[in-house]
Parts: sequence; structure tokens; C-alpha cells
Amino acid sequence: MGTVVDDAASVEFHAFFERHYAELSRLAHLLTGEPDAADDLAADALLALWHRWDRVRAADHPVAYARGVVANLARTRVRSAVRERRRIALFWSQREERTENPDVAGVVDVQEALRRLPFRKRACVVLRHAFDLSEKDTALALGVSVGTVKSQTSKAMAELQRLLGTRHVPQQVHVAMARTGEAGGRNR
Repeated sequence: MGTVVDDAASVEFHAFFERHYAELSRLAHLLTGEPDAADDLAADALLALWHRWDRVRAADHPVAYARGVVANLARTRVRSAVRERRRIALFWSQREERTENPDVAGVVDVQEALRRLPFRKRACVVLRHAFDLSEKDTALALGVSVGTVKSQTSKAMAELQRLLGTRHVPQQVHVAMARTGEAGGRNR
């Protein structure tokens, strides 16, 4: 059970939430340009405020403080999106390779097997074997350690070998992804 002070703080915070949530969401939308993310950012900011509500409610301008939290969260989101766009641009700027008379059924099998892998394992295999990135570059792209890239790639390759029933998985992944790049290039 809460105390009278806790109940009063809860009522006060609830009123603050009701008064300022829409404004904070609009601010997040204008800062990020992402209407879908705006509500999440406003909610995350208000959650952070709730955790520090004793300090926030004692501040001279709690709404200004809330706006600052939204701005910081939006800045983090925008920076993250910029980093992600750079990573994607790096991957797609790699040289295009053409494969003569590919085994279409094999390509489909490899793509299906890759889809069955958890994201991190799939990303490690694709970056290492389809994009020929080093372990270090793969680690940087995924924001993980080189050791994680090594272990995830190794485990993924073992799983792909089991799924595909072959030991030539690196070559198959390379051919399958090169073929996917060609199809993507034609459809753009």
C-alpha cells in the first residue's frame, strides 16, 4: 500500500501526464519526423520522469525538463537511424557480382535456410560470406564484439550445413546473395 505522499505524487504525475502527453508526442514527432515513434518517445520520456518524479516535481519548470528528456531521446533515435542508414549504404555500395546460370533451386534453399536462423546469426553469415566483410567490420556493423561475430557465424554455419545437408555453405550463401542482388537491381 502506498503512503499519502506516494498517492499524492501519483495523482500529481497522472495530472501532469494527461496535461502534457500530447504536447510531448507532438514535439517528438516534429524532432524525429516519425509519427509512429512519437508516442513511444513521449511515453519513454514520461516513464523516465516518473522514475525521478520527486526531483521533477520540485523543479521550477517540470514541463521544460520533460521537453528536454524528449529532445534527448529524439536525438538518440535520429543518431541511431543515421548510423543504420550508413550501415545499409555501406552494404549496398559493395561491388555487384553477376552469377552465370545460377542454381535457382539452390538459391531458394539457401534463402529459406537463412530465414530460419535468428537475426544475429543470419546477419553474421550474410555480412561475412555474402558481403565479404571482415570479422572486425561485421562486428562494427552489428555493434557487437569480434568474438560474438566468430561464435555466431560458426554456430550459424553449422546450422546451415545441417539444414542444407552440405559443407559448401559459404559458397552457396555467396552465390545466393549475389543472385538476390541482381534481382534487386533489376526491380529498382
